[in-house]
Order: sequence, then structure tokens, then C-alpha cells
Amino acid sequence: MTLSRLIATFFGAGLLRPAPGTWGSLAALPAAWVLHLAGGPLALAAGLALAFGAGLWAARVETEGGDDPDPSEIVIDEVAGMFVALLPVSVGAAMQGVPVLALWPGIVAAFVLFRLFDIWKPGPVGWADMRHDPLGLMLDDVIAGVFAALGVVALAALAHGVMGL
Repeated sequence: MTLSRLIATFFGAGLLRPAPGTWGSLAALPAAWVLHLAGGPLALAAGLALAFGAGLWAARVETEGGDDPDPSEIVIDEVAGMFVALLPVSVGAAMQGVPVLALWPGIVAAFVLFRLFDIWKPGPVGWADMRHDPLGLMLDDVIAGVFAALGVVALAALAHGVMGL
């Protein structure tokens, strides 16, 4: 397996069937946990930057000359999007001085919301997807991750502020 294929499929997660995008999103969870353990939100943000940059390169190499601008086995974009969606959870854990896994409802919310926005593709997510190039391939999931992160923040505010949990 070439380096570009290894990155694009996130170590083969994108080769799993059915629903390779969901498998890629799930594969991002332990990677985000390791990054958080290694250095909190800053390490997760660095992982996001690395996933985006390496993913852009790998997507360009893997789609060059092909008919499909967004093959389903390319899931590094889902990994980058999940890292964005999980940033508020990482920040919350660091601010509260608790293990990130203690905020598991936020992790579940990030995953569900990210998959919702990635599949639904509202507004800017769909616009990025319509680019049909490697940048659009990466950006639609990062934007879906931003939407999911905002949803995580809203749900945390509701649960901890309004409901007092």
C-alpha cells in the first residue's frame, strides 16, 4: 500500500464496508483520544492540521486521473472533520481537569452530529462538496465538523447551564 493510500484510507479504515465514512469517523475516535492524552486540545488541533494537510495531498494523489472526485474509501476527510467536532470536548476536559472519556456524552454527540451534517450536507457543507476537487473533498467534512462542534457546545450549554447537569 502506498503512503498516499495509507493516509487517504486512514490506515485501511476506508476499505471497510458498508459505510466507509462511518468507519473512518469511528477510527478517528481513538486517534483523537491519543492526541488529547498526548497534549490536550493543542495536540488535537495539531493532529487536525496534519490530517488536513496530509489528507489534501493524499486525496490529490489518489484521485488524480480518476473519474470519481470523492471515492468512498478516502476517509481522511472524515478524520479531520471528527477532530474538529471533538475539539470542544477536548477543551472542556482540559478546562475541567477531567479525563476526556468522562465527557463521553459529548463524544457521542460529536460523532452523531458530525455524521448527520456529513450525510445531510446543509449549506456550506454541500457547497464545498460540489467543488469536486481534493480541497472540496477535505473542506466539506471540516465544515461539517464545525457545525457538529457548534452543536456539541450548544448541547453542553443546555445540559450544564439550563438543566444543571
